[in-house]
Amino acid sequence: MFEATLATIAECGFSRTTLTEVARRAGLSHGLVLFHFDTKERLLVETLDYLSDEYKANWQAALDASGPAPEEKLAALVEADFAPQVCQPSRVNAWSAYWGESQSRPLYLSKCGENDALYIRMLEDVCAGMNASHGYATDPARAARLIRITIEGTWLEMMTLLNPYDQQEAKCTVWTCASLLYPRHFGPDGPLAAAR
Repeated sequence: MFEATLATIAECGFSRTTLTEVARRAGLSHGLVLFHFDTKERLLVETLDYLSDEYKANWQAALDASGPAPEEKLAALVEADFAPQVCQPSRVNAWSAYWGESQSRPLYLSKCGENDALYIRMLEDVCAGMNASHGYATDPARAARLIRITIEGTWLEMMTLLNPYDQQEAKCTVWTCASLLYPRHFGPDGPLAAAR
């Protein structure tokens, strides 16, 4: 059901997403969808929970699988944001739709707020670790914000530009940002083989 909802949001946006269309895509009856979700609003909120939890599980798994060094953690996080399970048109378009609605739908912000805060704290800790381990002096909160905004910006541009670039170019853009912050550890193509 959530996959059908994401596909519908990605293609139609919020205003044209209906329980009937979601049911059709899921191969279910309208009545069954209505029975489980009562309203379109509830379906959209539960889909956001699903999307947010999926994103959190993805970056946490990447972090758990990374090495202990902060540069390994940062590399794992960037790669996680471009992993096929989270960086695909249905997901990125749905995120864009939810972000676009956040001004008028505080409930969506409240649903993602805790996961967002956890991600931000963790990314700030990784950036602080780059300072502590490697002698950088970049403000960790600002460095984390730059990396996060660059990732989210490339996601948006991949969905909205007339001639969008691909995921590899998006990743290179993020690596370029990381290389400006941590030039001994990252280059425009990713982690450097040997830190200077």
